[in-house]
Amino acid sequence: MLEALGALVPSIGVGLLFWYIVRAMIHADRRERAAVAAMERADRARGEGGFEQDGSGPERAGQERAGDEGPRPDR
Repeated sequence: MLEALGALVPSIGVGLLFWYIVRAMIHADRRERAAVAAMERADRARGEGGFEQDGSGPERAGQERAGDEGPRPDR
């Protein structure tokens, strides 16, 4: 019985490590989404527009970013 438990310990350890890493990634994503939402709310409150749901931003309204020369040719 003890040998079977000893054989399972490495698998359990790897499983816990995997769970911890995935949990950390999910929590980081949740914090990042909250920070982006807060920045967008602040931008809208200042009247700076921000980004729309489809990912478009001020460029869509005819304003181009500095240094944007258009599509890059294939290399």
